[in-house]
Amino acid sequence: MFIQMNCSYCPLPVTSHVTLASSCGGSAFLLFMGLLETYIQRQCDLEDPCHRIRPHETPNSSYDFIVIGAGSAGSVVASRLSEQKDFSVLLLEAGLDEPAWSQVPSFYLNTLRTELDWQYNYEGEECLKDNKLSCSWPRGKVLGGTSSINGMIYIRGSRKDFNNWEKLGNKGWAYKDVLTYFKKSENNQQIDKMDTGFHSQRGPLSVTQLNYHPPMCYDILKAGKELGYNTVDVNGKVHTGFAIIQSTTDRGSRFSSARAFLRPARNRQNLHIMLNSTATRIIFNHNKRAIGVEFYKNGKFMKIRVNKEIIISGGIVNSPQLLMNSGVGAKEELASVRIPLVHDLPGVGKNLHDHVLFPLDFTINETEFNNLTWVSALDYLLFRKGPLSGIGISTITGLVHSKYSNPQDDHPDLQIFFSGYMPRCSESGEITGNSSVRKQIRFVSTVIHPKSKGFLRLRNSDPRSKPLIYPKYMTHLEDINVMIEGIKFMLRLAGTRALRKYDFQLDRTPVKNCEQLEFGSDSYWTCAIKHKRSPGYHQAGSCKMGPHSDPMAVVDNHLKVRGIRGVRVADASIMPEVTSGNTNAPSIMIGERAADFIKFSWRSFKYQ
Repeated sequence: MFIQMNCSYCPLPVTSHVTLASSCGGSAFLLFMGLLETYIQRQCDLEDPCHRIRPHETPNSSYDFIVIGAGSAGSVVASRLSEQKDFSVLLLEAGLDEPAWSQVPSFYLNTLRTELDWQYNYEGEECLKDNKLSCSWPRGKVLGGTSSINGMIYIRGSRKDFNNWEKLGNKGWAYKDVLTYFKKSENNQQIDKMDTGFHSQRGPLSVTQLNYHPPMCYDILKAGKELGYNTVDVNGKVHTGFAIIQSTTDRGSRFSSARAFLRPARNRQNLHIMLNSTATRIIFNHNKRAIGVEFYKNGKFMKIRVNKEIIISGGIVNSPQLLMNSGVGAKEELASVRIPLVHDLPGVGKNLHDHVLFPLDFTINETEFNNLTWVSALDYLLFRKGPLSGIGISTITGLVHSKYSNPQDDHPDLQIFFSGYMPRCSESGEITGNSSVRKQIRFVSTVIHPKSKGFLRLRNSDPRSKPLIYPKYMTHLEDINVMIEGIKFMLRLAGTRALRKYDFQLDRTPVKNCEQLEFGSDSYWTCAIKHKRSPGYHQAGSCKMGPHSDPMAVVDNHLKVRGIRGVRVADASIMPEVTSGNTNAPSIMIGERAADFIKFSWRSFKYQ
């Protein structure tokens, strides 16, 4: 029998087989996977299927541009700048290259708390000490940054998000302006199924639905319709509604920013990529002009000069941290850790906010769950299909309105996520059939226009120390009120006719410290939210973009850091308000805009 194999893929190394085989049948399965992978590689005659990045070990003494951080935005900036052949570009990344196993969509949770993750934790009373994971702030420390470890969901945000940015004084950031840049990146594999005029196929970033959707996804769409919400293209004409969301994937594999933007550019002579290289300080002259970067690699500090600009794309934590380590930040805070002041900029590290999650757990009577089987493993290895090519029912989302939001604005204030049907070992630990016990499903509500704001600051003067992070989750009453409405919506959703066949049963175990309150009352949910909420990992705002009149603004509308010269910030930290949904797509857009701003500054380049 002839089998048509998927030869256009990155082979999975032994570490992938270890991950997949963990407590799932042991060495026999591991050996089988390894032999099969070797067979596929030989049949496909693969030489460099991963297009591996060959890191630059010995940098030049100077570059025109130094980009710090190869994440969702930084990969874009470095790639686009190196399109200009007479620009020399250095990209510094603290992590290493993305491993092939991280391409497997269902493995995305396996990346957390590994060497691919900065493994940040946050501080303060809001950190739930009885559950250490609730204090975790995963951020990608790898080529591709968080785009290499996230859930791959592609949501741009609502029109009103960006129109509000412009109303806050950021000229040129209205929806009509940014839509061009979303489309510039995008290579939409299902453009015929999306709203006309909102998508393109000319960009390097593959966008498509995940290959596998559990049947419950379609029942959830029906349940949403029952409550008045249509199935929509949330990146198109209407932002409100339910969708089996598109993702940054290609033919059953993750498509990170590094894979989209850096791998095609990897052989450009004017682009040098250094891995395992952590930027520690920007060097300024007496005129507050950036003249170089200090970074740490292989146990020693090194310095490189910059001729034109430094672009900081370290993300929500590393970007403000690097500015503060360089003497740019609130004067009093820098003095407290004995960092010499270059420029007093009080907004650095402030305006920190995130989407906050609250889960409801249910059991259902479904027995045909996605336990790993030999068939599902083969399906993925040979064809990149089956449960391993998906993320369970997390592939579906709903953007809905609470009673505090005007539906006419198409600016929903709640996002509903779903968790379950992830491929996993059976209860016996074997790669075999399914269990007959009731299964757990989780509905998750998210407040997507949070009013609660936190901050981060330096722990000490050591640039390699992790900063102190204080998110201040749910400290604004309005966020709690909106979240209660989200909980009530999830309960209505679970009770719809469309989901009745699953017999959803809510876990009514009281949340710890809330046992004395009537279960299901508003006072109970208020207590539960304070004790059971968790980060949404869509952090934003710590290097806020804003006009000169805004004392908390860190960058202007062209992303230049205020008060100093030769430095821009390009990542989610510049968002004055976090977008309505997952933040990877808007971060890539920010990278695209930053690159054009820079080209315009130095080449009389016209914006596309």
